[in-house]
Amino acid sequence: MFTGIVQSKSKVIKVKRAPGLMQLWVYLTDTEGLNIGASVAINGTCLTAVDISEQGVQFDLIQETLSLTNLDLINEGDFVNIERAAKVGDEIGGHLVSGHIHCTATIVEFCSSENNLAIHLSLPSQWLEYVVYKGFICVDGASLTVGELSESGFWLHIIPETLRVTTLGDKQVNDLVNIEIDSATQTAIDTIKNLAKTGDLKRWLS
Repeated sequence: MFTGIVQSKSKVIKVKRAPGLMQLWVYLTDTEGLNIGASVAINGTCLTAVDISEQGVQFDLIQETLSLTNLDLINEGDFVNIERAAKVGDEIGGHLVSGHIHCTATIVEFCSSENNLAIHLSLPSQWLEYVVYKGFICVDGASLTVGELSESGFWLHIIPETLRVTTLGDKQVNDLVNIEIDSATQTAIDTIKNLAKTGDLKRWLS
């Protein structure tokens, strides 16, 4: 489990690809207490540390992960967002995040002004209903608030600190970002849909 508070931007030091498998080595500045088998969110994707050395931490990505995320596009020298798994008692500064990516979204445009950056994202149509105004959403591992809704997606309004800590300020138009829908929002909407489908919604509201 994660909180969506990105802890650092870390450099990818090696990428090795094979059919249906990608091995990724990332240099983590903080490996204290990190053991083989531990979970680390990379661009919001929950991955398992399979080897830890001074040269970096290795992660293995199978085809399912590669097909759902933007990690297949990563190359040596790129930077990724990192969050170590939350511990019991940690402050939840963002929102509860599982690290299970639902889809990728495409950056459509940027709108920048002094100390402000707005990003417009286009989302696959099947996920649009789960994005609500002022609701939570996790974008490349960062817990963010939906600023505005659009016909094809939504806008984010990014503060300078988020730009400093994450890779969002380095993105370009047409780049893909990983999206994790807020589980509480998804559960609430699916419950209402199921109640409406079975005819129980009116009885539940009365």
